[in-house]
Order: sequence, then structure tokens, then C-alpha cells
Amino acid sequence: MHFEEYHPSEIPAKPGVYMFRDRFGKVIYVGKARDLRRRLGNYFQPSRRRTGDAKLRSLINSINEWSFQVVNSEDEALILESQLIKAYAPHYNILMRDDKRYLLLKVDLSEKFPTLNLARLRKPDNARYFGPFPHGSALKMTREFLLAHFGLRGCRDSEPTPETRKHCLKRLVKDCCAPCTGKVTVEEYRARLDQALAVLEGDIAPVRAAVKEQMLAASAACNFEKAARLRDVYDNIEAVFGRKNRIFENPALPDQKIPPGLAAINSLARRLGLPKPPETVVCFDISNILGTLAVASMVTFTNGRPDRQAYRRFRIKTVMQSDDFAMMHEAVTRHFSRLLNEKRPLPDLLVVDGGKGQLSSALDALIAIKCPPLPVISLAERFEEIFIPGRSESIRLDRHDAALRMLQALRDEAHRFAITYHRNLREKRISSSLLDEISGIGEVRKRQLLKAFGSVRNLAKADAGIIALRVPGIGRATAQKIVEALNRT
Repeated sequence: MHFEEYHPSEIPAKPGVYMFRDRFGKVIYVGKARDLRRRLGNYFQPSRRRTGDAKLRSLINSINEWSFQVVNSEDEALILESQLIKAYAPHYNILMRDDKRYLLLKVDLSEKFPTLNLARLRKPDNARYFGPFPHGSALKMTREFLLAHFGLRGCRDSEPTPETRKHCLKRLVKDCCAPCTGKVTVEEYRARLDQALAVLEGDIAPVRAAVKEQMLAASAACNFEKAARLRDVYDNIEAVFGRKNRIFENPALPDQKIPPGLAAINSLARRLGLPKPPETVVCFDISNILGTLAVASMVTFTNGRPDRQAYRRFRIKTVMQSDDFAMMHEAVTRHFSRLLNEKRPLPDLLVVDGGKGQLSSALDALIAIKCPPLPVISLAERFEEIFIPGRSESIRLDRHDAALRMLQALRDEAHRFAITYHRNLREKRISSSLLDEISGIGEVRKRQLLKAFGSVRNLAKADAGIIALRVPGIGRATAQKIVEALNRT
């Protein structure tokens, strides 16, 4: 989205990563947040341009577009931020220029006796990597426990020999199953390794139960120092390897060469099977209260970005009752009839807010006016389902998919535009009805009052002298009557 197009409701109050781009589309800053809505809101405060430090003011003045990606936890945000910074090297990210990399766990299954090794780089060597893990000390402590618990080797030799054992400290505490001495076969060792890999993949219940049992035994024996260490291990296993805390291994990095809007329409074309990316997408929405003051809105996105000059709004004229399907039919008919009559280009994709009923109404309208075929879909808000003509089952996209994000932004903008128009009409009707109740105020006087004060709310705040002064033809007595009438409501 462009920097000026900020609406707090569009941003979830969830952990994630955000990116700022300049007018050339280059990433200039990457940041993470526990609460994206709050963090981004700080940047969009008008006072920040004046009161922020020099670096912050320079950053804000350079922002042309912004985007964000929601993740599951702060740890994921931390990792993704680090990877994006390394991928794009943004100008304003000076805090991570030390090229710090978070720890990984590496298991080389090509070795005769594989073990859990620490690594900082993920290499194309066919080994299995887990992580990265932002809490290095917790990872190291947990790794040492897992090596001892499953009896895996801790030496550096991939094929340890009796000579290796002479320099091994684990033989003294018997923490290793000693494959170097032939006490265990390769198959038996691999069975131990498989149990450790299961923990790394999130199956932590058995090992936590074993740790808890040891912790209680140490506490009962008054060995509180050992019990405390086991308590830390117990907590670390959940924090590091629990399923809800596991870090994704290969997060999708946005393509710096493709602007976010174009990436979204390219993704949408693939997901919907369109012949080409929909450069121009329009969306219709209906707003009414039990059929009264019914309106429709149509917003347009061009190359994935709002095109406000192409927005349109409609007062529903032919539908008197509460019938959203008929209202959608009227709005689509009126707009596309005008396009055809004026021989203007049709959009690449028509989106209607709602389910199968709204979709059918839009299709019937296009068929009735003999509109040339064009892609039409509907987006149902409840489960973010996409309905396509001729297909009974809906399509559900991943919530992080750029295509779904664009459709949601399009739908929400159409809804906002319709609600705003409906609210304005409702306020005007309420304002008119209040002035109509005052004797001596006709249509001419009413228009003069509203023109002078802008709204009935502003008029109610003025005293009689101001009203008589600003509106020609209204005396002090009539002005006082207006003030009293409005203050009674």
C-alpha cells in the first residue's frame, strides 16, 4: 500500500514483519513487531515527521509503499526479519550489519553415526537442518540434554574409533551409548537418533514426561540444584521444539524486483486460472438498513493498487425492499450498461462481496445486457471463500497469500466506501428532518443554514447571535428558536 493509504483496521494486532519501499520500489527498511497495528501506527503519526530524530524523519520521508506479513510468534518475526535484512540489505537497517546469524541444528544422515550439530549456515549438503533458533543459550542447553538422554555421540569424529574414546569425557559420566566400542549396532544407534529427531519435529510429550519424572526424583532427594537444571530443560524443550513455537524453515521472501501489487495480481491469476494477470479489478458492495437509503459502491484496483478516480457509488432506485441480490443486479446493470454504451474498456476481473447469491445476481445482470464474457468471482467474508461460476465448491487461499490479501483489501475498501456513502445520506436525512420540525424554516432557509454551518451538529453549537449574523434574513428571534429546538433533541 502507498504511504498515504493507512487505515488501522487493515492491519492485524498480531506479530509480524513489515517492509518499507521507496518510490523506486526498493526495500529501504525491514522491521518486526509483536503488534503490527501498534508499531506501524507509530510511523504514520503526523507528528513523527516533525518530532522524530533525524534518521527516523529521513526514513519516513523516503517511504512510498509499505507491506507486512503476519507470522505465528515473535520468534518467527525475529527470524524472518533477520532473513529479509540479509536478503535485501536495506539502507536504514544498520543495527544488524554485524551479520549475526541464529543457530541451527544440523543432522547429517550420510554419516555412519549422525548426531545433533550446531551450525550457523544452511548449506546445500543434503543434511537436515532445524531452525533457526533465536534463543541460543536455551538451544545449547537442550541439545546437551538430548545428546545425553538418547545416548548420542558428542565427539567430532563422524566415525568414532576406540582411539576417539580415549579423549572422550562422556565415557566418564556414561552419557554416550559408545558406538566407537561397538556396543551398539548402526541400526540401534539410528533408532536412538530417530527418537531425537521426533523431538526436533515437535513430538516433545514423551521426553518432557521423562524430564519431569527426573526433576521430581531430584527434588524428593533434596538435590535442588539438579532439579533446577531439569526444570530449565523442561521449559526449554517446550520453548525451543514445541509445535506452536517451531520456526518455519524456508519462509517465502517477497521478490524485490516485482512490486507488491504486481506480485498479488500474478498470484491471483495463477490461483484462479485466469488467462492473464487482472490489471484492472473492480468490486461491488451493497449497504442498506432494511432496504432504506440503499446504496452500492464500486471500487477499482489497478495493478493491485487503489485507483480512487475510478471509484463509483450508486443510489439504488428500483428496489424498495431489503433484497441485496436485486440491489447487486441493479448496480452491476447500470455500471456495465454505461461502459458498453460509451464503448469503454471492461475490467479484467469483477468481484462482488458476498456468496453464491450475489455472484448469480451479477452474472444474470451481465447476461441480460449482453456483456462480453469476463471473469467474475465473489468473496464471502465469513470464511474468506472464493466462489467461481460453474463450480460448486469454494476456493480457500492461504491467509498469507498475496492474492487473498489483495482481494480482502479490495472488498474492505468497497465496504468502507459504501458505508461512508450510506452514513452521509443518513446524516443528511436526519439533519433535514430536525430542521423541518422548526416552524418558519422552509427549504430555502434550510439550505442557507446548512451551507453556512456545514451540518446541523455545527449549527447546534452556535448561539443565536452568530446564526443571525451569518445567515441573511434570519432574525434574532428565529435564530433563538432554532437554538432551542436543536438543543432539545
